[in-house]
Amino acid sequence: MLHRLLLFVLCLAYANAAIWRFSELVPQIRQAITQIFVTNLTVIDSAESNRHADEHGRLQHQLQRSNGKWDSSHPRHRLLTALHGFCRYKERNLAETKKWRDWYKQIPKRQRSIVESSVHYTRKLNTVDHLFETNERVAHAIVDNGLRFYNISQTELDEFTQENEREGRATDKTSVSQAMKHFVRDWSAEGLDERQEAFPCVLNALANVSRAAHHPMRVLVPGAGIGRLAHDISGLGGFEVTMNEWSAYMNLAYRYVSELSVPDGVVFHPYIDWWSHHATTTDLQRPVSFPDQLADPLSVLSVEGDFTTVFAAETGKYDVIVTLFFIDTARNLVSYLENIHRLLRPGGRWINLGPLLYGSAPFLQLSLDEIVALSERIGFKFEETEATCGEITVTGTTIRGKEVAYARNGRGLSKNAYEAQFWQAKKPE
Repeated sequence: MLHRLLLFVLCLAYANAAIWRFSELVPQIRQAITQIFVTNLTVIDSAESNRHADEHGRLQHQLQRSNGKWDSSHPRHRLLTALHGFCRYKERNLAETKKWRDWYKQIPKRQRSIVESSVHYTRKLNTVDHLFETNERVAHAIVDNGLRFYNISQTELDEFTQENEREGRATDKTSVSQAMKHFVRDWSAEGLDERQEAFPCVLNALANVSRAAHHPMRVLVPGAGIGRLAHDISGLGGFEVTMNEWSAYMNLAYRYVSELSVPDGVVFHPYIDWWSHHATTTDLQRPVSFPDQLADPLSVLSVEGDFTTVFAAETGKYDVIVTLFFIDTARNLVSYLENIHRLLRPGGRWINLGPLLYGSAPFLQLSLDEIVALSERIGFKFEETEATCGEITVTGTTIRGKEVAYARNGRGLSKNAYEAQFWQAKKPE
């Protein structure tokens, strides 16, 4: 009995010692746990996060059917129209190849026999039909991502599509094709040569701007397409970049590419819808992969809408505005120039590179010297530019011309390029 009592006392003593030791270790354990949490904490820039959240809320409000008149110019109507276009990518393109087949049948049978035995033209048509199916998967991925991002149901899109097709409204095949081809220009290794012609003058001008990481300079890039220049500017560091695009087709393509998480994880065939100017059928049918570089969607704020109205509340906000292949898209060029001037802070800079290829039904079409005169009248002072950006275009100005390709097939037999005009102008203090 005594033996059992002594054993119990010893056990109790050990237990008390263990409890005391554990209580002694609790602060250390708590400290260790705290240190683990602190070490693994991901710090999120709340200001940047709020900037994106605020813009997404504004966009959702803008897209509401009740916001304004419901017609073809309504933002939601334009978005649904673009989604419809991507949905019908394959059908529209297969209709085109069917037309090519029908034309081919107009050749006498004897001649078709010669063609088939020498170049296998029917097989070429069949192969392209198959490749359109590959491209369709990309088009449908764009649609699926768009439905999620813009919070649009498949039912709403289906109903919109059915109504459009009942009323005989065809989808815009060209806008879909152009948006997808921009994956090559902006986000593929194949587009690198084209980017290296267009981007360096802009990026070098920005790299020379004095700035601090704790107080980034605000840069606006209107007409940003699917965003590569805006992201490359962000990559310089020290800039808070906002991009702007009106085209719903381009915006859908950008929202898609900015969500991709695997470099060169998407493959498509960008040249199969245009059979002119090819050296070989292999070139025509070749695949291109993208993105060559991942686009962090939080590093650049994308603001959708009309450049002349969507920034109405932001007078004097930006340190730099960069216009790349943009000002000639204006219906009213004066509105563009006035808006650029209004949005810049005193002392802010406007950097431009692009051609003067005016679009459909512009209110006015100005020559370069007239643009300079008008810009100066509005309040800009043109600055000196680097000789590496080309020769002076108009004597007595600082504007330089540089040959720059745009949406060019690098292996094609036709080389599309412009004498793009580069300038820097300052809004006086």
